[in-house]
Amino acid sequence: MPEFLRLSSPAEALQTLLAALPDPQPVGEQIDASLALGRVLLEDLRAPHPLPEFPRSTVDGYAVRARDTFGASESLPAYLNLVGEVPMGRSADFSLRPGECALIHTGGMLPEQADAVVMLEHTERSGANEIEVFRPVATGENVLSVGEDVAEGQVVLKAGQRLRPAEIGGCMALGITTLRVAKKINVGIISSGDEIVPPHQRPQPGQVRDINSYSLAALVEAAGGQARLWGIVPDDLQAMKTTAAQALAESDLLLITAGSSASVRDMTAEAIASLGAPGVLVHGVNVRPGKPTILAVCNGKPVIGLPGNPVSALVIASLFVVPLIERLLGASPRPKASVLAKLTINLSSQAGREDWVAVKVVDSGAQGAGQGGARYLAEPVFGKSNLIFSLAAADGLIRIPPDATGLSAGELVEVLLM
Repeated sequence: MPEFLRLSSPAEALQTLLAALPDPQPVGEQIDASLALGRVLLEDLRAPHPLPEFPRSTVDGYAVRARDTFGASESLPAYLNLVGEVPMGRSADFSLRPGECALIHTGGMLPEQADAVVMLEHTERSGANEIEVFRPVATGENVLSVGEDVAEGQVVLKAGQRLRPAEIGGCMALGITTLRVAKKINVGIISSGDEIVPPHQRPQPGQVRDINSYSLAALVEAAGGQARLWGIVPDDLQAMKTTAAQALAESDLLLITAGSSASVRDMTAEAIASLGAPGVLVHGVNVRPGKPTILAVCNGKPVIGLPGNPVSALVIASLFVVPLIERLLGASPRPKASVLAKLTINLSSQAGREDWVAVKVVDSGAQGAGQGGARYLAEPVFGKSNLIFSLAAADGLIRIPPDATGLSAGELVEVLLM
């Protein structure tokens, strides 16, 4: 098709797609906070009370008035009267007077008038009700003060934030057991081709099992979407138009794999164009693998035509589908997990084209890092774009920018972890 001759860079292509979409208006739902891992928060969350709510010890030791320990040393310890033990899970029924201390355990609530804790190893019993302190403590030392973690009314989580284990724990610490999050994006996935058969079926000569539907569904789920497989459509234009129209009507985002290249049998772009305006925005991206990619918006919904080769489909999906799902969820941008590694061999590239190369990350040991090099080595995993296990053997991808003709062995590269 003519569009295929006009190649966009990946960044330009993504920007073109996002600019043609309406502002995201994610739909919210209330869910149990314990089940919210990976979900996107839809509203700012404020602390209903300070955390901690009472002063707590961070060590095992003795609750003291800090001023009573000033000047204490190994040769001239401070002597304090032991007046009791702070019970765990309850407040002490006594307060400290000058020259007094109380045994306290990690997490225990400081008694009245105590403002510091001396670690157990810096003390010694000198009598049944007396301890020696060999090291002074400052006010607040070894203590979590009221509101030291968060103050009452403070915004602890912001709208657009994707929830990790730490945020789930923070909610529980504040007694927040339900959260309003963005509903998962419904992503329809269509696989096409006369040669494609379901994974449970034994392929006949010339046939291959459907890989893309399932690998893409897994990627969609990991990104915060909810995948629905619409099956395998044969190489028939009307069949593709019918299935794509139904799938788009019931989805927030539609992915179609295969049928995006310039072959006369490839009719995905024509089928997508029939789904609504403005239709195909980009047909062909200056990237390897994944050049014959289609990006479209049809009646306000994004549609992406992905290459049929499994490696190409996954690489392109990571470049376009993942940020698109994040946009539709209203998620705040976040850095991708990556490591710096030393490339083990030379890699060539075509100037003007962005290349993504799968690599295995190998730990070279602390010795390499200590000598000013990278702790990790990046070993390219070579394989054609229809060989899925070449990607399964990799840990991440490295990018060769379009203004380069390759990368040199020994060069430090950023590996985006998969």
